[in-house]
Amino acid sequence: MDMENKSFDTESARAQMRKSLLEYCTLLVIGQGEFYASDILNELKANNLIVVEGTLYPMLSRLKGSELLEYTWKESKAGPPRKYYRLTERGKHMLDQLKATWLELTLSINSLIKKYEKNN
Repeated sequence: MDMENKSFDTESARAQMRKSLLEYCTLLVIGQGEFYASDILNELKANNLIVVEGTLYPMLSRLKGSELLEYTWKESKAGPPRKYYRLTERGKHMLDQLKATWLELTLSINSLIKKYEKNN
């Protein structure tokens, strides 16, 4: 395998890892309060989690369908009313569970990384 294919494999793996964590990260953002979709996008991008509207809106719809999110319409000074998302009680519970899982996983992964680094 040449370097070009290796680079593609790395980028593909990185993209898949980020995609897998996107719902968790979105819940972390919304868990801070009420958020308009573009504010969610901006917060994710500010934290180096690149996401586009075409990914975010279907995910928000899925999370709402799973009763993890709810929204309210609020008037906007710059156009039509906007949807502001917030966590439901079920969403808060799910976020707490995901956070516990994430902390457990990071401990395990960091332990493996230390062992790897020690041996290389």
